Amino acid sequence: MSDFKVWKLISLLCVMVLMLGCESKEERIQQTIAHTQQDASRAINALGDALDKNQVRNANLLTEYANVLSQQNPQLSNIAQLIAQDATSNGPLYQSLLSRYQALKSPQPGMSSDDIIEQAVLLKEAASVSLFNDALTDPINVLADMSNGTLARVGAVSQSAEQAANNGQPALGNQLVGNANYGEWQTNSNGTSFWMWYGMYRMLGDLVGDIEYSSWSKRRKYSYYSDYGRKRYTSYQGYKRQNAIEQRTRQSYQRQGRQFTSPYAKRKAGASGLSRASHTPSSISRSSYSRAKSSSGSIRNSSNRTSRGVSRGK
Repeated sequence: MSDFKVWKLISLLCVMVLMLGCESKEERIQQTIAHTQQDASRAINALGDALDKNQVRNANLLTEYANVLSQQNPQLSNIAQLIAQDATSNGPLYQSLLSRYQALKSPQPGMSSDDIIEQAVLLKEAASVSLFNDALTDPINVLADMSNGTLARVGAVSQSAEQAANNGQPALGNQLVGNANYGEWQTNSNGTSFWMWYGMYRMLGDLVGDIEYSSWSKRRKYSYYSDYGRKRYTSYQGYKRQNAIEQRTRQSYQRQGRQFTSPYAKRKAGASGLSRASHTPSSISRSSYSRAKSSSGSIRNSSNRTSRGVSRGK
C-alpha cells in the first residue's frame, strides 16, 4: 500500500472518529436538556399538588389574610380576593411557572442550549415549596399593609420600621410593583417608562398611584421579588425586557449628565425570616450547572428541543 493511500486511510479514520465524537457530544447535550426539563416538570407538578392540598404554609396564610381584610373592610374585598388567588394553582405566580415551562418546550429563536438549561433549572428552583412559600410574602404583605396594622407583615420588617428607615410612609402595594407576574414597564412616546398593571390588577393602581420607572428605581423599597426572587420568578423574555428598560434609562440619564441608580444595584433592607433557600444563590451559578455543562461539554449553540410536558391540565 502506497504512502498516499495510508495517509488517506488515516485521514478518513480521523474524520470518522471526529464525527462520532460530535454525535456523542450532541447526545449528551440532549440528555442534559431533557434531564433538567424533566426535573422542572416534576417540581412544578409537585408544587401544584401541594397548593391544591393546602400544604403551603404562606398560601394558607394568604387566604386567611384576604378573608380577614374582606371582613374588616368590605370595600377592599375584591382586591383582597384577587390577590389571594396566588394561594392557589390558578394564581398568576404558579400559572407563570406553567407558562414558562410550556414556552421552554418550543424555545424562541436565539435561545442557546445554555439558556434552555438555565431556564429549566430556574423553574425547578422557583417551584420548590420553600422558595414559593417565600415568594408569597409579597402578596401577603400587600394585604397586611392594607389592613392598617391589623395584620402583621411576614418575612419582612414591619411597616413602621420601613417607614422609619425610608423617612416616610411606604406606599401601599409597593411589593408588587416591578413584579413581572402582575404588570410590566411600558415606555410612552416621550421615552418615559411607567408601570402598567395587567388586567384586573389595574385596580391596584388606585392604591399605588402612578409609578415612573426612574423615580421607582431610585426609591424602590424592599420586596421579595426584586431583592431575592427576580431571576427565578421572571420569564426569559421578561427578564430581558427588564434589563433593557434599565439600560435605556441609564443611557438617558448619562446623556443628561445625571446619575442613575439601578433598582437592582443592591438589596434593600427589609427581609426577615426568609428560608435558607432564598439566601442561597441559584444552582446555575454553583455546582449543579457546572456539572450539567461538564457532562454535556460545550452546549452553547445546540438547537435541541427535547422536553417532557407538565402533566397538570390547568
